[in-house]
Amino acid sequence: MATKPTAKTSKQTAAKPRRMPGDPSKADMVERMLRVDHAGEYGAVRIYEGQMAVLGKDAGGGAIKHMAEQEEVHLATFNDLVADRRVRPTALLPLWHLAGFALGAGTALMGEKAAHACTVAVEEAIDEHYAAQIARLEGEGEDDLRDTFEKFRQEELEHHDTALELGAEETPGFEALKGAIKRGSKLAIWLSERI
Repeated sequence: MATKPTAKTSKQTAAKPRRMPGDPSKADMVERMLRVDHAGEYGAVRIYEGQMAVLGKDAGGGAIKHMAEQEEVHLATFNDLVADRRVRPTALLPLWHLAGFALGAGTALMGEKAAHACTVAVEEAIDEHYAAQIARLEGEGEDDLRDTFEKFRQEELEHHDTALELGAEETPGFEALKGAIKRGSKLAIWLSERI
């Protein structure tokens, strides 16, 4: 005779999605998350370095410098996590070194508001990315990692909102620029998880 699931059993099932055939193991999933997040924070540091190289450290009332400092903390955290968990960084770091700086400097050359538009685009992609990772970690016994992702996600959202306050949407062609950068960011995420 089959037993009726208890509320506790149903709740546990809802918290931890079942793995389907072909899904990566928990270890593989976490390894990919750390690889891509390390690459993303590395790229973010380079974007802000490019922006400050053109605009100076006081751009946006020092907002860009403040965001860069937070990204450096994020990167340092992921440097430690990939070392502690013995995760191979993406082989694309040399590309992100160049591409991140070029994106930051290139948008800054278009003006400070375009640099902020770049931040809006990148942070929207990162918000979606971190939110998906946080959801995947539910019930996986990786609470510390999930909490780190959530903390960083909230800081990325602050960067997004600050960039909007500083006039990102006033950039000529804002929607087209934002769309192109966001698509590029999503491609970088996809590649960095795998390579």
